[in-house]
Amino acid sequence: MQEVRIDKWLWAMRIFKTRTIALEECKKNRITVNGSEVKPSRTVKIGDTVTVRKPPITYSFRVLNLSQNRLGAKLVPEYLENITPSEEYEILEMSKISGFVDRARGSGRPTKKERRDLDRFSEDTFDD
Repeated sequence: MQEVRIDKWLWAMRIFKTRTIALEECKKNRITVNGSEVKPSRTVKIGDTVTVRKPPITYSFRVLNLSQNRLGAKLVPEYLENITPSEEYEILEMSKISGFVDRARGSGRPTKKERRDLDRFSEDTFDD
């Protein structure tokens, strides 16, 4: 086996959960091989560098071996090398931490206090 489709390789290496998701990410131009954006049918070879943008981080992998079949998680390191810079992982950590701090008041589910206020308001309104 000399070449494998990029969408099939991304799925087989467990970078994406399904092949359909890998295909969609290729169509959204979030996947590059050796610096050029690719279509799902593009083939990868041993030695290629694959870059995957999963906001807020951009992962980089070097192809060591090829497989069309999905692998067990323990076998993946034999087929790809993670060459993602450590700065990317720092960005990921910062976004995880700041996600809780930057919650805009009133967005998402109400807090416990807001829910109690809503309950009191609705009781007062409908009891009259």
